[in-house]
Amino acid sequence: MNEIQLKYGCNPNQKPSRIFMEDGSDLPVTVLNGKPGYINFLDAFNGWQLVKELKEATGLPAATSFKHVSPAGAAVGLPLSDTLAKIYWVDDLGELSPLACAYARARGADRMSSFGDFIALSDICDTDTARLIKREVSDGVIAPGYTDEALELLKQKKKGAYNIIQIDPIERKQVYGITFEQGRNELDINGDLLSNIVTVNKEIPESALIDMKIALITLKYTQSNSVCYVKDGQAIGIGAGQQSRIHCTRLAGSKADNWFLRQSPQVLGLQFVDSLGRANRDNAIDVYMGDEYMDVLADGTWEGIFKVKPPVFTREEKRAWLDQMQDVTLGSDAFFPFSDNIERAHKSGVKYIAQPGGSVRDSDVIACCDKYDMVMAFTGIRLFHH
Repeated sequence: MNEIQLKYGCNPNQKPSRIFMEDGSDLPVTVLNGKPGYINFLDAFNGWQLVKELKEATGLPAATSFKHVSPAGAAVGLPLSDTLAKIYWVDDLGELSPLACAYARARGADRMSSFGDFIALSDICDTDTARLIKREVSDGVIAPGYTDEALELLKQKKKGAYNIIQIDPIERKQVYGITFEQGRNELDINGDLLSNIVTVNKEIPESALIDMKIALITLKYTQSNSVCYVKDGQAIGIGAGQQSRIHCTRLAGSKADNWFLRQSPQVLGLQFVDSLGRANRDNAIDVYMGDEYMDVLADGTWEGIFKVKPPVFTREEKRAWLDQMQDVTLGSDAFFPFSDNIERAHKSGVKYIAQPGGSVRDSDVIACCDKYDMVMAFTGIRLFHH
């Protein structure tokens, strides 16, 4: 098949819409179930490239959770601790396969943003991963293949309408009927790219090198400007599509903070009413950790959410918990123009930084890193994505 007709484009008024091969050859995709839309395919193609590169760079199964052509999360298949399994709502599933762990991490880092995501998997989707996907709110999945049992499980989602795509790589982009052609971003994110360490501290453990690769590969497929915080093999905060670099750093930093706050005793100890679903629990946790906590703690409201009214999670308690976060990695798709980005990153436990360099204020940024004994590598490569 060299063409798939779509219901409409980005919006219902944008018709006709299709994906097709100009040379008449077959599309490198097979729709196994459902009717994916225009944005679904954009998410699928970008997500597939991201996980394919993560797998190549790390040798580990990879997964990403995409929303509106940017990743909400991305991760590789490292085992989950008991705490992570609990905050990702998978502690009832037993030991998971590496691919399922990758998706649990990718989805769990920012569950609010991942609601209704499009999933990309680097490896053949197995039963563990399908069982996890089956119970989450998601628009579809793309993978190089599916086991028979996994495919049958996924076909049960959305009353049989769940979008399931089998994929080979492709890259094409058109805007307003004009085809934009460029050499594909084949940049190999490897150790050599991270060898130009410009700070006094030059010690980068292997785990941080993996996290740097995850950050940079994630940024390759995130709408610019963007930054990405990574910890232990997964993105924990992605700031996408901001015109100001510091706003990216603050946005992603607040998401990284929320990821760590979910592991605090105050949040782990919340006692939800049995009838409250995972998505509503995620919403309640997000509000409870934020400044509008009375929206879930007010009398007449908390009773429908919690079995026992929790105490206020004070600003001082949150700061004390966040002060324990350390060894976080930060990647940026372009240079940091001011040291304020480093100051904000420090508040979220950043120890390792990868960025292109090239600002007229590089010396200020390096000095700020040295003040906090951070390690920063200049890659010399910008990673804008639009």
